[in-house]
Formats: sequence, C-alpha cells, structure tokens
Amino acid sequence: MQQLTVRDYMVTRVHTLSPERDMVDAIAEFARLGISGAPVVDDRGNVLGMLSDTDCIDAMLKAGMDPAWRGKVADFMTTSVETVEAQASLIDIAQRFLERRFRRFPVVDDNRLVGQVSRLDVLKAIGDIKRGYA
Repeated sequence: MQQLTVRDYMVTRVHTLSPERDMVDAIAEFARLGISGAPVVDDRGNVLGMLSDTDCIDAMLKAGMDPAWRGKVADFMTTSVETVEAQASLIDIAQRFLERRFRRFPVVDDNRLVGQVSRLDVLKAIGDIKRGYA
C-alpha cells in the first residue's frame, strides 16, 4: 500500500461551493445530495475553505432556526483547511485520517482543487489490496 498514491483513489468530480452561496441553499443541497461536506472554492478553483455538516448545524443554531435568516457560506466555512497533493502516499493520508479525524481532504495542485480523498477511498484501496488488484 505504501506505493499507492492519493491520485490512485481520489475522486475528481467534487461538489464545490462558492463562498457567496446562500447557507440555506447550501444546507438544502447537502441534504438533497446526501453529502456531509464540500470544498469552498473561488472562480479559479482555488480552495478557500470547507463547509461541513457541523458548520451547517452551527449556522442554523446561531440563526435560532429563524426561517427568514440568511447567511453566506463564507460566514460559516472553516478556513484553516488541510489539503493533500495527488502524489502523496495513501498510507500517509490514512495516518492523517487517524490523527485528525477528518472525513475528507481536498486534493490540490498549487492550491487549485483537483479532487478529494475520503476515508472511504482509503478503505477501497485496502479492499483492492486484499483482492490483489493494487
């Protein structure tokens, strides 16, 4: 598994959000798509932050569940984002998942989003090794 890289298992079709996106719309989109987080990017694909389901719950609690409340993704996203590079060792990323307890890492090339790797992607790699595919 040491020779496997993030590139081998990352997904390249990643749902992203704009920092100007309305929070209520972003929350509804998470629910509709069945996702628990997404990178926030600018118009050039540079990673600005991450919005997680925890951020969404925090936003709604702060709003007091007021149906008229509106806010932007930029107001609630996490801006201190840990990213990884596509050539990183998948075993190193597995270790980072244990240490940080994140569900996913954005994969970047010069801070531009090129994919995403999740804990499930690491599990897929382990499954492939067990079956002799990797």
